Amino acid sequence: MTRFATVGTPHPQGVELAPDLLEKVTARVREAAGDDVAEAVVRFLDNTARTTVRRRGRGDTFVMTGDIPAMWLRDSCAQLSPVLRLVSEDETLGDLIGGLLATHWRMILIDPYANAFNEEPNGKRWDDDEPAQGPWVWERKFEIDSLAYPIDLAARLLSTGNTSWITAETLPALDAVLTVLETETAHEERSEYFFRRTDCPAQDTLVREGRGRLTTPCGLVWQGFRPSDDACTLGFNIPGNLFMASALRTVPALVEACEKAGFREEPGEQGEGVRRLPLSRRAEDLREGILKGVEAHGIMRDEGPARLWYEVDGAGASLFMDDANVPSLLSLPYLGVIDARDPLYLATRAGVLSEENPFYYEGAALAGVGSPHTPEGYVWPIAKSVEGLTSTDINEKRAILELLLATTGGTGYMHEGVDCNDPAQFTREWFSWSNAMFCELALDVAGVERPALIREPLL
Repeated sequence: MTRFATVGTPHPQGVELAPDLLEKVTARVREAAGDDVAEAVVRFLDNTARTTVRRRGRGDTFVMTGDIPAMWLRDSCAQLSPVLRLVSEDETLGDLIGGLLATHWRMILIDPYANAFNEEPNGKRWDDDEPAQGPWVWERKFEIDSLAYPIDLAARLLSTGNTSWITAETLPALDAVLTVLETETAHEERSEYFFRRTDCPAQDTLVREGRGRLTTPCGLVWQGFRPSDDACTLGFNIPGNLFMASALRTVPALVEACEKAGFREEPGEQGEGVRRLPLSRRAEDLREGILKGVEAHGIMRDEGPARLWYEVDGAGASLFMDDANVPSLLSLPYLGVIDARDPLYLATRAGVLSEENPFYYEGAALAGVGSPHTPEGYVWPIAKSVEGLTSTDINEKRAILELLLATTGGTGYMHEGVDCNDPAQFTREWFSWSNAMFCELALDVAGVERPALIREPLL
């Protein structure tokens, strides 16, 4: 078996996964997908735990994205998603994830508009943006998936019986999330958010002096940037909104769990003496608004079978494409939004995996979804893993795992983007999120279920 060089540097506060757990994982994946896939899964899990995780005590886990010394709210949840599948085998893993969520609640309360944070208040940042970031904030690109991921992960962890994610900051953080979402349903009228970066590619800043393209309120939540960290072309990202709507369904259960743990929400005042509604009611109102907005503006019905748009502006403009980063249109069944056999999803998927999607590429080595974030012709392994996770064909899932291992450019690790004609050409040698999504697909093939508090699709 080929030995691959380790990427990243093991950290003193990294985590060592139990040998017996890794042996169980190896046995299950080997039986379902073969030796090479099993070896890769264990290597990726070990690499994530040792090099990206900082366990600094109970209720205090920091997960850096890999080759960048900062924690993305989205990426860190995804990086530990394979670990979530293993909580039933090792309860300490649940507390590790709970510690990450406890860190997320603290970070959200520092700045609910930020997408990435520093481990300490050291003032490090990606760039000098306007408005200036606080010392904890690495980057302040507003992406609603950054707020959906922690809620979704908390609900999935709760379904295992683990409540280590509950702290004194949980309910205030949920309140902060809902406040931002309520504000951004009427971005032009209510929001003070803007983002400006100079001397950069166009996708790294927002038009209209940092306010983003004009949108018309319709129940959907405005966001400045996609999960790729690239600026939205139109202000309402459909997969991001649908993922948030799915996460909002779990808020009542999260609030109830917090109350059982002794924490109560304090509604406070909304203004002019009006009492703020309970968190569960606010979450439901937002969810209903998003679904109405998707029904009215997010579905393409004019040509052929109905399918979902990628972005809209609420006033008639719309964009069909898909991006490799999750949430994406392709990933919606994986996120619990829609059944993989639903005609709306199947029509959307067919468009995404075709030349109708300007970021779908076919080459001599592989075909799949890329991103405007990387060069033309580069397919993302994350998108190939998602393609497998949302397939209903077990043989297709296995074939994708084998293809991914054959297109690492000899490194043995998943990258950000890979040249579809020459896998030796790639971006980011070390991309922990991509490694995690390979593990997600392999564990899925092995029948290791992903915990879910709510199993019924949103749509």
